[in-house]
Amino acid sequence: MSAVSLLICDDSSLARKQLLRSLPAAWQLDIHQAAGGVEALERIRKGGVDLLLLDLTMPDMDGYQVLAQLRDEGLDCKVIVVSADIQEEAVRRVLELGALAFIRKPADPVHLRQTLASLGMIGTELPMLGQRDASDMVGFRDAVREVVNVAMGRAAALLARVLGVFVQLPIPNVNMLEVGELHMALADAAQGDKLTAVCQGYIGGGIAGEALLIFHDSEVADMARLMRADDYRELEMLLDLSSLLISACLSGIADQIDVVFSQGHPQVLGQHASIEELIRLNRERWKSTLAVEISYSLEGHDIHFDLLLLFTEDSVELLSRKLAYLMD
Repeated sequence: MSAVSLLICDDSSLARKQLLRSLPAAWQLDIHQAAGGVEALERIRKGGVDLLLLDLTMPDMDGYQVLAQLRDEGLDCKVIVVSADIQEEAVRRVLELGALAFIRKPADPVHLRQTLASLGMIGTELPMLGQRDASDMVGFRDAVREVVNVAMGRAAALLARVLGVFVQLPIPNVNMLEVGELHMALADAAQGDKLTAVCQGYIGGGIAGEALLIFHDSEVADMARLMRADDYRELEMLLDLSSLLISACLSGIADQIDVVFSQGHPQVLGQHASIEELIRLNRERWKSTLAVEISYSLEGHDIHFDLLLLFTEDSVELLSRKLAYLMD
């Protein structure tokens, strides 16, 4: 039996590595990799690609656009979407665009094998023994970004159910920031608006930090309507929403790095405050930090909010150890 030509398309080197490790070791494959949608389409247009394992959230051309382009150009290639965006609407959309199946990240080897067998790509008798070689090195920032990406997708799915909307997911930004750089990042997020910021501390396995959820005051009334918050104050609504989103995101991270986070109660850092006031009030706490920025937006609504995960400087080495098994 000739080898199957497989193309893995994901902007994360960690995600590509995890997928390779999840594939049946005995399956004869001719493997190609693409770090983005444009690159994947160029490879498919050359012909000979039997199966595409496709991510959704990518910078140059997302998975939805790749699927639409495959359909529009009549390119013959089977597609399985492998994504952290597990919203029911995301699954519906990719299947409508022609994907044959949807698998949540990180791919479970047994589920992936069953899916491949159901599509006739492998025989049911193919053994799962061994692990396919995936020797590419993965950097610390890429590993953090992908772990957060998976957690972010779980949180978005919960948010989508609560609000009854489709949540548009970004690519997380991961940076080591001094307080001045953090100031600039927050100022960029604010874009001149007055803000309300909710903070929730967390610690587990020696890894500690604070989650900071920033709301734009000009959008809070619309968010309250989505939350059907007529019966309680806007501030209570923001605290409830913050607790839900931060807890879901931290839980998703904890599951992947095998820790349990204890979380403090959400606190309002500033209400109707300028970014300068928020920085002044918290300058000592945020001297140097590993900052992960996630900017959620709600489709069909002029609503977006920024979630910052601020890990203490001392946590970076411990976090790196926890991620080592993923990066090796």
